[in-house]
Amino acid sequence: MTALNTAGWRPEMTACDAAQGTATFTGNRALMLEEALIFEIGNSATTGVDFDEEVSAADFGALARTAPIGLPGLSEAETVRHYTRLSRQNYAIDLGLFPLGSCTMKHNPRLNEKVARMPGFADIHPLQPQETVQGALAVINELAMWLIKLTGMHGVAMSPKAGAHGELCGILCIKAALEARGEDRRVLLVPESAHGTNPATAAFAGFTVEDIPATPEGRVDLDALTARLGPDVAGVMITNPNTCGLFERDMKAISDAVHAVGGYVYCDGANFNAIVGKVRPGDLGIDAMHINLHKTFSTPHGGGGPGSGPVVLSKALAPFGPIPYAARYADGSFKLVEEESAGDEHPQTFGRMTAFHGQMGMFTRALTYILSHGADGLKQVAEDAVLNANYVLRSLEDVLDAPFAASGPCMHEALFTDGGLAEGFTTLDIAKGIIDEGFHPMTVYFPLVVHGAMLIEPTETESKAALDQFIGALRSVALRAKQGDPALKSAPHFAPRARLDETLAARKPVLTWSAPAVAPGTPSRSEIGGS
Repeated sequence: MTALNTAGWRPEMTACDAAQGTATFTGNRALMLEEALIFEIGNSATTGVDFDEEVSAADFGALARTAPIGLPGLSEAETVRHYTRLSRQNYAIDLGLFPLGSCTMKHNPRLNEKVARMPGFADIHPLQPQETVQGALAVINELAMWLIKLTGMHGVAMSPKAGAHGELCGILCIKAALEARGEDRRVLLVPESAHGTNPATAAFAGFTVEDIPATPEGRVDLDALTARLGPDVAGVMITNPNTCGLFERDMKAISDAVHAVGGYVYCDGANFNAIVGKVRPGDLGIDAMHINLHKTFSTPHGGGGPGSGPVVLSKALAPFGPIPYAARYADGSFKLVEEESAGDEHPQTFGRMTAFHGQMGMFTRALTYILSHGADGLKQVAEDAVLNANYVLRSLEDVLDAPFAASGPCMHEALFTDGGLAEGFTTLDIAKGIIDEGFHPMTVYFPLVVHGAMLIEPTETESKAALDQFIGALRSVALRAKQGDPALKSAPHFAPRARLDETLAARKPVLTWSAPAVAPGTPSRSEIGGS
């Protein structure tokens, strides 16, 4: 057979509008399942497990419960079906393009997953004797060497668990370096175009935060920054490429100016995916930068983690980096430098960032990604990510306001605003409308430097066909918003839930379940076959 479906015929989709008034007994609409809460499926008086004999509470000693646990008892099949049904209501990178700006939601190669699940990596324990985990320590060390090479820096701290954790690590290094010099500098400058975690991290570490404005083209105002520099300034926290999707052209000048007054430069490396293999941050005068392994080097990103945020350090800050770190010795062996040996091998460390040594699964995935791509492949990662973002920008700038489209090529992400929409229509309406088109919404209302922001990062792993479909869908929704289509104000219409009151949900969330009052003897859904 040389061709599939040569007739071109395809079964028609269900006419949803015609069936809007049709009710079903279960509440389901074919494969759009109306899943009940697990408490509504079963009840706390039943169990899905049979015990051969009753177990006495005395057998558990002080661990015995003194009150019912309050959880429903379900069979294995009911439990599996419940959570599988819920999982089908999630959007995921394995279902389609995930346009969240700044998040770098790229495809996760299955090779990475295979390596991370190898028993020698997946089954080790952080308290094993170090001589039994030499291979794992070798992986940590080799990944560290790659990160140093890719960034042009002097050292790296591998233990931080995520981006914001890495930010704190870098700022604590700066704080320790200043204390070693006997200086009490309390001000960190943070540009408007930086990530929102930057000022939070600075404040958490005890610094006073002062904003630096952006220029009309979306970059740091160099004159405003240099005018504020002085003996009280500990340094600057800058995101490059920044949250407007632009490369900071004055980065070297910024670094030189900060260093001239004795300060340090922290760079938020969350957007490193746009420049990996193309630009070495160390060459730009940066002293510390975290790298989100779960972004740039492709590891699972959902559910809040697991993340990993190693911090590369300049020669000036490397002596103050945290412990532990994996050191390689002349005989080829590896050892974690901990508190016991830090006095001899790392005397100026500011201490620990975390209980153990970092995220082993993230390390193995990231190193697999790096080795499978090679130097030329990593360079292409950045080039293709930038190409895709500019394709999105130029394909939509005629229907969506693109405030920095004239500022030169964007980097990893394209930024749009709600300018030009019909009166009363907002960014939120477009985000809800794109759900009906089968996509997760883009990042909305961030960055704050523009009104009604829509931030889109396609990453390098999307094909032109996938981008064309997304662009077509977003164009359609944007045109509806510009024309004032009233149906868009109540979108999404085809999702498991209608539009929610997000303000109420944020201010008064209902996070616990309370049993409703029911008449004695009322059967559960499980007992009547409704699960």
